[in-house]
Amino acid sequence: MSNFAVRMQHGPRWDPARGTREQDGWDEHASFMDALLADGFVIFGGPLGQPAGEDGALIAVEAPDEQAIRDRLAADPWAPAGLLAIDSVQAWPLWLDSRAS
Repeated sequence: MSNFAVRMQHGPRWDPARGTREQDGWDEHASFMDALLADGFVIFGGPLGQPAGEDGALIAVEAPDEQAIRDRLAADPWAPAGLLAIDSVQAWPLWLDSRAS
């Protein structure tokens, strides 16, 4: 398994007049992300910019490859709803990592 930095961008249906937690489908998206965190796929992540989420989001993930990341995040309810999309995926060797080895 490798680590990756995944930059997320707002989709065409994102409402900039509303905060991240006020977007349609927030509860479903949050539950989906919480499940990815619980199973170790997501290491950490969150919205970028101020107010929170203004500039999309950044998540660190552990996965075998980029395609596995794209496949897994396609199941996010915000993806088909046009609220959030992957902007970039980059390999990220974590030289500093406080997780137990």
